[in-house]
Amino acid sequence: MTFDLVLAGGRVVDPSQSIDRVADVAFTDGKVAAVGEGLSASARAVHDCAGRLVTPGLIDLHTHVYWGGTSLGVDAPALARSGAVTTFVDTGSAGPGNFAGFRRHVVEPSPVRIIPLMSVSFAGIYAFSKRVNVGESGDQRLLSAPAALEVALANRDVLGGLKVRVGRNAGGTSGIVPLDIARQVADAAGMMLMVHIDEPPPTLAEVLERLRPGDILTHAFRPFPNTPVTADGRVRPEVREARARGVVFDIGHGMGSFAFSVGRTMLENGFPPDCISSDVHTLCIEGPAFDLLTTMSKFLCIGMPLTEVIRAATDNPARALTRPDLGTFRTGAAGDASVLSLDEGRFDYVDSTGAHLAGEQRLSAKATIIGGAVFHAN
Repeated sequence: MTFDLVLAGGRVVDPSQSIDRVADVAFTDGKVAAVGEGLSASARAVHDCAGRLVTPGLIDLHTHVYWGGTSLGVDAPALARSGAVTTFVDTGSAGPGNFAGFRRHVVEPSPVRIIPLMSVSFAGIYAFSKRVNVGESGDQRLLSAPAALEVALANRDVLGGLKVRVGRNAGGTSGIVPLDIARQVADAAGMMLMVHIDEPPPTLAEVLERLRPGDILTHAFRPFPNTPVTADGRVRPEVREARARGVVFDIGHGMGSFAFSVGRTMLENGFPPDCISSDVHTLCIEGPAFDLLTTMSKFLCIGMPLTEVIRAATDNPARALTRPDLGTFRTGAAGDASVLSLDEGRFDYVDSTGAHLAGEQRLSAKATIIGGAVFHAN
């Protein structure tokens, strides 16, 4: 068999198949064809990956990539080149009132995969900038369950689920009401729901009790208030109960939603995140989040094992999206891969509270493979 492309001689780390060894990865017709040794002899093109990590295409489960259509949108292809992400999950940038434009002008023509989660707020996240910041969940006139359901059902073929933002910043004094409306829409549509939480109201407990198996809590390792840890360094009981019933815990670093102290405490308590994501947007792309690889590197530096960090950006988000074709090198899966360097040195990291960490490791992008072809190589 002749392969279109072989990534040769890298350390292949595919947690979905418990693979961690030096091997080749081959692609044919835009799909994964094989993982093994000596595959480059049968390849039309070979990309030398010696000394590099080769992972299934990275999935950033929380981004904002409605570039040009919202004030917080960043450019997905540019991030794919610089950060080796092959799938961007846009989390609520567009709502029922502007989803058609997002789909036609950004999602469909994009050379990289974008999976939208539609906001239940009519205009999505429409006023998020350095000068104007109006939480879309604060005006309940924008929360039309019938409108959200109609558009969600009409776009089921591209949607990964729904999104709602609750908390004082996103919803003012609306409290839990936006989530209750979103809950109705998600149940009627039969879709997963991702929930953003910031400062109360509502409380973390009120949010978690409304989440179903498969729903995602993002900003799950946020600092006080609404933090998942207690003052004496334990994981809150309602957090453990939510995971036990199948709620997915996602990082969503962003501008204000991840603290090193919380991350360390959660890891010490045996509660790693299910998914690591950046929540990259215009206000955090130059720090503190930067991108997915930076967020992954932070978890490496606070003690999360490399294989588990990679799992949290490949296999686990693919499972959360119910996309078995993503986040894996199984034969026939999407032909996406991320070629990375694991650098050693002294690297300064900062979290959303302004705390600094002197880390000794950093993941950096060396090549992005999309659809079985090299999309970009450094």
